[in-house]
Amino acid sequence: MSPPHEIDTGLPGFRYWPGALDAEAQARLLTMVLAATEQAPFYRPVTPGGRPFSVEMTNLGPLGWVSDRGSYRYQATHPVTGARWPPMPPQLIGLWAALTGWPDPPEACLVNLYRETARMGLHQDRDEADLTAPVLSISLGDAAMFRIGPAEGGRTTRLRLASGDVCALTGPARLARHGIDRILPGSSGLVPGGGRLNLTLRRATAASRQS
Repeated sequence: MSPPHEIDTGLPGFRYWPGALDAEAQARLLTMVLAATEQAPFYRPVTPGGRPFSVEMTNLGPLGWVSDRGSYRYQATHPVTGARWPPMPPQLIGLWAALTGWPDPPEACLVNLYRETARMGLHQDRDEADLTAPVLSISLGDAAMFRIGPAEGGRTTRLRLASGDVCALTGPARLARHGIDRILPGSSGLVPGGGRLNLTLRRATAASRQS
């Protein structure tokens, strides 16, 4: 299989591969993720301030990102069931290796389920030990209006992310502010019941070896 085509967004460090996953690959990945949610069901977390998220979440991999009234953090177990997170599908680990070139594998895959009115406000991914490691994001299902802007503030850019698109925060964009303004209900029939799944792969701990 030939590598996916990357386009230049004009945003330094923000990498974007539209249509990186074809329909067959999307369906295969979705099947694996939904099977894993039988072991690690979706739940609706709250922020440390007590405000419920509009998305539902779960995780795959050795560690998972969680939020509650205590903190934002990574942990090895589901906060509701107490069970360990299920493993990541090999397809995700392969995408990470092929597209980021990072020497260490991802440790966490946060799975966000966006139904019709769900959104995600502008935020930075900064709960990781090594903030130079990339963040890789895979979109499945309904398209979403993605917003990204410089870490220090300022003008933001909007981008439509469709099912099968992959993007990454690297280098100068690693701490970019980003979020989802809204999804476009009915733009895809992939996710049962409608909506969008976003899979975000990250390193949570420091690198085990230096390049």
